[in-house]
Amino acid sequence: MRVLAAMSGGVDSSVATARMVDTGHDVVGVHLALSSAPGTLRTGSRGCCSKEDAGDARRVADILGIPFYVWDFAESFKAEVIDDFVSSYARGETPNPCVRCNEAIKFSALAARAVALGFDAVATGHYARLAEGRLRRAVDRDKDQSYVLGVLSAEQLRRAVFPIGDTAKPDIRQEAAQRGLAVAAKPDSHDICFIPSGDTRAFLGSRIGIRPGAVVDASGQVLAHHDGVHGFTIGQRKGLGIAGPGPDGRPRYVTAIDAGTGTVRVGTAEDLEVWALTGRKPVFTSGRPPAGEIECEVQVRAHGGVAAGVAEFVDGRLRVSLREPLRGVAPGQTMVLYRPDPAGDEVLGSATLSLTDREISE
Repeated sequence: MRVLAAMSGGVDSSVATARMVDTGHDVVGVHLALSSAPGTLRTGSRGCCSKEDAGDARRVADILGIPFYVWDFAESFKAEVIDDFVSSYARGETPNPCVRCNEAIKFSALAARAVALGFDAVATGHYARLAEGRLRRAVDRDKDQSYVLGVLSAEQLRRAVFPIGDTAKPDIRQEAAQRGLAVAAKPDSHDICFIPSGDTRAFLGSRIGIRPGAVVDASGQVLAHHDGVHGFTIGQRKGLGIAGPGPDGRPRYVTAIDAGTGTVRVGTAEDLEVWALTGRKPVFTSGRPPAGEIECEVQVRAHGGVAAGVAEFVDGRLRVSLREPLRGVAPGQTMVLYRPDPAGDEVLGSATLSLTDREISE
């Protein structure tokens, strides 16, 4: 099998590539240049796709004895991921750029080029398990990345390989060291890759500009003014521009955002609770929507935010009634459905959140 290995220059994709070579596949390594002006050096765990990362990936490829190329996807990445991220925040949503990157770049644009060049599959260093078309959580639950892969279609999964999902992260580092790979101790990248400074508010502000609005309480009383809804997310507690807790002495959180009027509403933690979710653009790993209601678990963030519920595909949308409430749920987030399984929870599908029960009732 001809395999295109996506090599970020980190330890995970390096070991994933090495394992594909070990199995006897015809492997070619490729590093995705996602920035039109990549930095020379990577700053600890901030950012990725620097010239340093490309160099690290090339050195691993040399050790493995495989061809290696750098492919420029900067223009597609800006249009599909960065611009989408900015416009989503401008609408008062909370997107996940890693989800969008997997959906539109790694397993779409990259995969399409791979197929055109005669490759049978794309291998990545994601922590997830895939067998017979079924996508499951990784063995290492702390590193599990099945959530950000939950947007992949059945067709995309047919051409995907995740070689390290059956191994814990410490063992991956140990394996890299045993293979003599210098990236064995390289820090993981935790921040949004195109915001290496880590200052999301400043990044968005420089692109969206000033769009003044008010911060109000549940009664509509104005508590403060702000420069734009892009500086807020549902569930946010700090940086609200208001003096201390509410009259009852309890902390206040962002409970709703109206981008049209520029209004940011705050309330109590209980005001954040939602019992029903509706998502647009549903995708199902089986390739077809479920017939009737299905019992499942729903995850709304990459780490945490999991609750049991009943899902149903209705009028082109995915609707979920929760058995227990979730907090900090915002439009623009991705909800991923899982079927609990001792052998590894299986991903059933996903959708982009558009409504919660609180918004529907208002």
